[in-house]
Amino acid sequence: MNVRTLCLGILSLGEASGYEIKKKIEGPFNHFYEASFGSIYPALTRLTEEGMVSCTKHAQANRPHKKVYGLTTPGRLAFLDELTSMPRPDRVRSEFLVFMTFAELLPTRHLSRVLDEQVGYWRAHIAELEAGTEKPTAAGHEFVCGFGVAVYRAALAYTEENRYRVEAANLMAEPAAASPALTTRNAQIQPVD
Repeated sequence: MNVRTLCLGILSLGEASGYEIKKKIEGPFNHFYEASFGSIYPALTRLTEEGMVSCTKHAQANRPHKKVYGLTTPGRLAFLDELTSMPRPDRVRSEFLVFMTFAELLPTRHLSRVLDEQVGYWRAHIAELEAGTEKPTAAGHEFVCGFGVAVYRAALAYTEENRYRVEAANLMAEPAAASPALTTRNAQIQPVD
C-alpha cells in the first residue's frame, strides 16, 4: 500500500488536514507504516487533481490558510477497490537488524548500547499501544494495535533472551581486535625447534 492509498483510507474516517493525516500515521499506524510530509502533501495534491479528494481552505489568524481534505465518492470507490486486492507480502525494514547483521564489527560497549536502546524503544511502544492514546474505534483498529503489541513483545523477548550471544561473541573477539600490534607481533615470531 502506498502513501496515496493510506491518505484515502485515513480520509475515509473523516476530513483532515495534511498535518492531521501525518499525526494519524504517527499514531495507530506508527508501528507498521512511515510517511513524511514530503510524501503526504504531494499525494494529497495528486488526489485533489484527480478528483479523489476535495480541498477546502480555512482562514487562520496570523497563519497560512489551513487546507482540509475530504474524501469524494470517486476517492471512496478507489479506496474500496484497493481494499479488494490482496496485500503484498510484508517487508521488514529495520536499521536495528542491519546493525545486528554486522554486530561482530561493533565495539561491545556500542553493541550493548544499541541493544539497550532498541529494548527501550520496544518497551515504550508496547506501553503506548497498550495505553491506547487513541482508543480503537473499530474491530480492525483494535486488531492492528493488538498485532503491534504482539510483534513488539516477541521482538523484545527474543532480544532479551538472545542478546548475550552477540555480546559474548564480541567480548571473545575484542582482545584480538583491540590489539592489532599484538597480532602482528605474534605473526612475526617463529617457533624454535
